[in-house]
This record gives sequence, structure tokens and C-alpha cells, in this order.
Amino acid sequence: MQFQHEKDKILIIDFGSQVTKLIARRVRELGVYSEIITPKDLNKIKNYQNIKGFILSGGPSTVTKKKFESVPKRIFNENIPILGICYGLQLIAKIFGGKIKPSRKRREFGRAHLFKKKSSLLIKKFVKSNTSVWMSHEDAVVKLPKNFSTIASTKYSNLTIIENSKKKIYGVQFHPEVTHTDNGKKIFENFLFLICKIKKRWKISSQKNRLIEEIKNTVGNQKVICALSGGVDSSVAALLINKAIKKNLICIMVDTGLMRKNEFSYTYNLFKKKYNLNVKLINASKIFLKKLKKVSNPEKKRKIIGSLFIKVFEEESKKYKGINYLAQGTLYPDIIESRSSTGSKTSKIKSHHNVGGLPKKMKLKLLEPLKEFFKDEVRILGKSLGLVEKINFKHPFPGPGLGIRIVGDITPERLRILKEADFIYINELINKGLYSKIWQAYAALLPIKTVGVMGDSRTYENICLLRAVTSEDGMSADYFNFPKNFLDSISNKIINNVKGINRVVYDITSKPPSTIELE
Repeated sequence: MQFQHEKDKILIIDFGSQVTKLIARRVRELGVYSEIITPKDLNKIKNYQNIKGFILSGGPSTVTKKKFESVPKRIFNENIPILGICYGLQLIAKIFGGKIKPSRKRREFGRAHLFKKKSSLLIKKFVKSNTSVWMSHEDAVVKLPKNFSTIASTKYSNLTIIENSKKKIYGVQFHPEVTHTDNGKKIFENFLFLICKIKKRWKISSQKNRLIEEIKNTVGNQKVICALSGGVDSSVAALLINKAIKKNLICIMVDTGLMRKNEFSYTYNLFKKKYNLNVKLINASKIFLKKLKKVSNPEKKRKIIGSLFIKVFEEESKKYKGINYLAQGTLYPDIIESRSSTGSKTSKIKSHHNVGGLPKKMKLKLLEPLKEFFKDEVRILGKSLGLVEKINFKHPFPGPGLGIRIVGDITPERLRILKEADFIYINELINKGLYSKIWQAYAALLPIKTVGVMGDSRTYENICLLRAVTSEDGMSADYFNFPKNFLDSISNKIINNVKGINRVVYDITSKPPSTIELE
């Protein structure tokens, strides 16, 4: 399994870890191209010519059972360096005759102090006197495989780092890809450049011209229709395609009425006037609000919004003749998360939300120029295409929009209240220089009202919840620690300027246990 172009690469075999994407990002951040594949994909590869190294991820499975997910043994005979992480280490140990046991005494979760036992290229300039690593395992390797040696240990795990330097096979029990491991990037740097001896050739800004040429060669003189939301993904995709085929691109913006205040008109005018895109605006807000009337269940909301968007988009697309392609801002994480790598409950995170049924119904060929890129890489592409910062560095925004930030029933009045509160909140973050320090921030309305006092009169109005989190990729997150004077100020501004709110609360829950969005 390979993307449409060949290049030297590191292949990451995903065994269902929730942080496998971080491994790919760490490798790419070091200037090396990486792909995530499943063990089944690996079985299909016949030519290893461009593969300069394998990384075996962690995962929820255990090699202590009779049946467990594995890799073809031939990869160990190709003289290609291999690094196993957590489950990957245990799998390597199992294949080479080591012993792994589940044990409550040996399980480790959280930080652990690392002790160096022997020098190795893998840990060059990594282990210091106080190096902490992040553990998350219940099984442990208790017997070293033949021809392997111990490089480092922790208090409860003697075989934390092992190696067979002759075969260039390495394993670490901890997770160097997470920020909780001190200087974990050094492990990847040593593996890539000292062991795999791969060169830095992955530079995002230089990918623009290649992508434009690929779109030209794929589409030719055929027409493309693109669902343009105004988020960074669809915006970058539209600009790339426009540079490649220009007049043959038709962008459709469906106004569901669930976008932020002034956001849709700003985006429409920007792409129409500044970037000269062929954009058609469809105002379907009344239809959406009618369908959502008295619907409070969040899953029903999502399904109604998604299916209605498809219907509106499909009806509009029928007005144009000779459309051959549907363009989408699908990213690499969308593709990774839409497939189950091991069949485990944890490995399939969500359905491929971008496609949403459109290609199947419309019988169009998909055009997804960003499908091998992560979000931060797309932002670099956006900058190289001249995309304005207001869109290029916009916080993530859910597909159902404000529909899932109004907990409970969606009404025109509740939408008005939320749009006003959110507008004040986001603009205050920008004005105070806080917006760029936050991964995602938003205002939401809770489904209860509370008593308040305004001007010596009793009020019974809505609670506005504010959320702001810091994160690297949205997979885990912590609340942003605002200065107290900011919270005082924003609460005062929202209550004084938005009729219908008499109480403001700030969500200080991390992910996990909560999610970033409320619904």
C-alpha cells in the first residue's frame, strides 16, 4: 500500500494505538516522509526498495494470548532497521524467543525514571541523570530474546530498551512520541539518521508545485465541484485546485445557519473577490432550522445536519453539467481514523466524516489533494498559497457547527444568543493575544436556565459555557489557564452585551475524561 508518488520513507505499522499519529508527525517534523499502514497492508507490499525503516506502534492487544496481531517475519531479514514501541517491543521479543508476562506488579502507567545500562546509537544524547519516560503497559518482557542486549531499565521494567545492533532491531517499552517523555524526539532522530541513515527530504512548502501538477494530470480538462466551508482544509484544497485548473472549479458554500456570526459572509466575499474563485452561495438556514426543531439528541442533530447538507449540496450540483470530480479537504488523520488497523475497539476512532455519503450518491470521482498531510502541514501549505492568517490559523470548527454547541433544543433565539456570546469571546481572545496560544476555544449554551439579578430585578436566563483547551493534535487536551482578570473581563462583557445570558462558567475539564466538544 503506497501513495501515488514514490519516495524514501519510514513505514509505521499501526497496532491500534491512539497515539500512532504522533509517531508519524514526529518523523515528518524531522524532515522525513512517513506513512501509517496496517499489518494487513504490510502483507501486501512486495517491494521494500523505498522503505528505509519500520516502526511498530503500541496497541491494546497482548502477545500473551494464543492469537495476536503480528507482522511477516521476512521484514526482519531485509536489513531494514526496525523500532518497536510498547506493543511493538513485546512483539519483537515474542518473535525472537523472549518471554512476556502480564503482571500487576510490572504494569506501569505514567512517568518512570530511566536508568542507562549500556551505550547505543538509539539513545545517543537521550538519557540524562533525570530522564523521565511515559509508560502505558500491563505486560512486560521478562526474558531477553537471544542475541539482544539491555540498553536501559526503569524501576519496574528491567528490559525497557533492548537492541540487536547486528540486525538493527530496537525496542522501547515507553512512548517517545508523547510530550510527557523527556526529549523523546531524540529517539526518533537517532533511529532515522544514525541507524536508518535516511536523508531529510520532506519539506511541506516545496510540495505545492508537485500537488498542482498532480491535480492537472489527474483532472485534465474535466470539471470539479468543491464543498467550501471556509475552514483551513477545504480552503487550502480549493486554492490548490484553482491554481491547477482555474475555470473548471466550482465551489459551493452551503449556509446552514449554524456558522459563527459574520463568518459565512466574510468567507464568501474573501474567496469571491480576493482569490477570484467561482463560488456559489446557498442559503439553506431556514431548512436546517426547521428540520432541527425540537431535536435535542446530539447524534440525531449530527445525522440531520449531515444528511440535509448532502441533499442541499446534491440538488445544487445537478444544476451544473459535466461535473466529474468531487473535491474535499480530507486530511491524512481522516483516512487513518476511518479504518480499523487491528479490528480492536480502540483502533477505529471515527467514520470518514468528509465523505459523508456524497461520492456514493453522486457517482463522482473523489479528488483529495491533502489526503497525505496532517493539519499543521496543511497550514504550511496554506501559507505558501497566500491564504490569509484569519483562515489559515483558525481553530478547528465542528462540521455540525453551532448545532452541537447548543446543548438541547436549537431555536433561532438560542442561536442568536450563542452567536453574540461567541463573537465577543473569540474577538477578545484575538485582541488580548491569546487566540494563537489556544488549540480550540468556543462558547456554548447549556440546556438550563438560572436565576440572576440585574438592576434590582430578577432574571431567569441562559448559562453560557466557555471552553478553551491546549493540545497538540486534539487527541488529548488540557484546559487553558486564563489569567483571572481575563475571566472576570469576558464574563462581564458577555453578560452586559448579550441579552439572554445571566451566568458565565468556564470548563476546566481535560480530555480525557471529557471531550473537547460538549456533544
